Amino acid sequence: MVKEKPNSTRIYDKDGFRRRAACICVRSDAEAEVLLVTSSRRPELWIVPGGGVEPEEEPSVTAVREVLEEAGVVGKLGRCLGVFENREHMHRTEVFVMTVTNELEEWEDSRSIGRKRQWFSIDDALTQLALHKPTQRHYLMQLRHSKSNTTASNTPPASPTAT
Repeated sequence: MVKEKPNSTRIYDKDGFRRRAACICVRSDAEAEVLLVTSSRRPELWIVPGGGVEPEEEPSVTAVREVLEEAGVVGKLGRCLGVFENREHMHRTEVFVMTVTNELEEWEDSRSIGRKRQWFSIDDALTQLALHKPTQRHYLMQLRHSKSNTTASNTPPASPTAT
């Protein structure tokens, strides 16, 4: 079933790319598991929740709104992983990390189109996204990369040794 958005206005950047936002939803600061949702077009496939930026809306607000609509979760918005370009579909997606604090039993897309959500290990999520959303795999690879950099930068410097 295709999700219709009759009141939605598509926003494009100066290069003609549609502006989108998404969240990589994680369970904890460990960022070992991510939440994927079923695709509205192909319910047997899994995707990262996200959607189009509305007029006068900041991408961070879009990301939070979309995960509530599509995944039925709320949480603490964290760092931005960057802007990911999909030349085939001509969109640029700003991707954020959200630590989930609450999972609703029912939410907009679960009621309207029967959308489901499921937690996956990073490796399993990469495998799922390889089936039809290769660009979204880059989100998870950047999550891993940025997490290792964040961890490394939070490590206190080694004490100088006396000579």
